Amino acid sequence: MSDHRASLFEQRPAELEVILPEPHQCFRWYEHDYPYALARWNHHPEFEIHLIRQGTGKLVAGDYIGAFAAGHVALIGPDLPHDWIGDVAPGEHLAGRDVVLQFDGAALLALRETLPELGGLQDLFERARRGLTFTGSTAVEAAQLLEAIGLAQGLERLILFLQVINLMIKAPVQEVHFLASACYSPTLNAHSSERINKAFDYLLAELTGDIRVSVIARQLKMSEPGFSRFFKRITGHGFIDLMRKLRVQRACRLLMQTELSVATICFEVGYENISNFNRHFRVEMGQTPSEYRRATGMTLFNCTVQNVNP
Repeated sequence: MSDHRASLFEQRPAELEVILPEPHQCFRWYEHDYPYALARWNHHPEFEIHLIRQGTGKLVAGDYIGAFAAGHVALIGPDLPHDWIGDVAPGEHLAGRDVVLQFDGAALLALRETLPELGGLQDLFERARRGLTFTGSTAVEAAQLLEAIGLAQGLERLILFLQVINLMIKAPVQEVHFLASACYSPTLNAHSSERINKAFDYLLAELTGDIRVSVIARQLKMSEPGFSRFFKRITGHGFIDLMRKLRVQRACRLLMQTELSVATICFEVGYENISNFNRHFRVEMGQTPSEYRRATGMTLFNCTVQNVNP
């Protein structure tokens, strides 16, 4: 894509990307191919660390347009519109091109009262509002840590994440580069954001009840097919699929944090029978609710033992 075309692209209002946290994880790590349905001009309130494994193209971030290649590492701040536009031939497919890590910066900053060592985050997060790219040894080390996170579990995963953040805080000045200009003001798609927020309000308010696509479509003055296409484009999930994910996430928290029976939790999160609950839970988590409770309970037990042993 030429700089001229990328500049025209940048003037379009950025679409809101909805980022769903996973159960028992404080940040989201995933990889995706290119082209990819959600790889588009978008914004979100979460911070994003992005690694390009292969390919070349143009990064558009706010009013910045610049080239990227394999090994590119960037930190994108909240609601800064961005897109990595690949140079691909028609029909070309790059498997696993992107590694993406997204996290809630405000939640991390809120921990500073109890964890004062996190005080160094403030300056990095402020600079990241313009977007940052990293080069040299910082980019190489960050890429290695990001890859390692994909294989890690539990506390090791959190430690690697904090190592990435610490690496970016301590990066030499010559290896850190601003993206958007200081005076940049984003153009966001407020209408889409308003619609999607109303859809989520309905979904969360009625999560344990009788949720119907027809109801929210009518509230938004859209047809059911039109709403379904809109919701899938913005979130990457079908509305009913997302309902299932949110119900299962709530069930995961109850399985970890309470001693309620599986049957009680089933009805608590909105299911009318155990068989549907077990089937949906297995689809999302790859195991039954009982297996999940045993596995997470053992993990917590092991962490406790490690903490008390000298």
